[in-house]
Amino acid sequence: MKGELFSLDKPVVMGILNVTPDSFYAESRKRTEAAIEARIEEILTEGGDWIDIGGYSSRPGADDVTMEEEMRRLSVGLEILSQRYPSVPVSVDTFRAEVARRCVNDYGAAIVNDISAGELDAEMFQTVADLRVPYILMHMRGTPRNMMSLTDYPDLMEEIMLYFAEKVRRLRLLGVADMILDPGFGFSKTLDQNYALMAHLGEFSIFELPVMVGVSRKRMVYELLGTTPEESLNGTTALHVYALLNGASILRVHDVREAVEAVRIVQKIKESH
Repeated sequence: MKGELFSLDKPVVMGILNVTPDSFYAESRKRTEAAIEARIEEILTEGGDWIDIGGYSSRPGADDVTMEEEMRRLSVGLEILSQRYPSVPVSVDTFRAEVARRCVNDYGAAIVNDISAGELDAEMFQTVADLRVPYILMHMRGTPRNMMSLTDYPDLMEEIMLYFAEKVRRLRLLGVADMILDPGFGFSKTLDQNYALMAHLGEFSIFELPVMVGVSRKRMVYELLGTTPEESLNGTTALHVYALLNGASILRVHDVREAVEAVRIVQKIKESH
């Protein structure tokens, strides 16, 4: 990553930096340079290891955004990160190959985080291979606009496992060395399916690849508990602890300090065996 090896011996916390006007958790939206810089400082001060910047909301039913607008939003945050925080590993959350290319080549982004695992842009796999950066591939059906109408699975875990097996093979044939799997909590999955997926999280160890979990303040928390995204921190932390105990290597979060504390506690338990 940026020419340096990055260890996942200990789980890492990826802080979310949303430069969108419509992400589902209102508190996470940062539009001005001052707000973006304050969020970066917050992530780093609270112990975040990586920063994940996104300019296209992937919440259910989200509006489409042009590539130019997505790039315009991202460039504001990436300019700040590359100029003032050059040593911080930055992940760019995009499903567009050209956006990924520009963010890596022009701003030094270190990771590409693709919610569609190449499904929404046929050029993405070759682009990631050319860029030689780690690639996060997520399971989703359809697009953010229609994914919640595509939740009928004959066998949820079988489909997700076959999906990743096929994509990992294709990426390896292209020479992509570093991959991270994201099971896609909240994407084309019902409440019960999300919890079934979490219950089977340990099965992803068969791929011998890092697993990223993104459940922060999502519907699977607040719908089950009858609350709101704003009231979902405690439920999120409960899921983080379960995920860490069952093989998660990366937590993608809004609340960095609490996630870092969860990692420290779980690590202490594991070391005390």
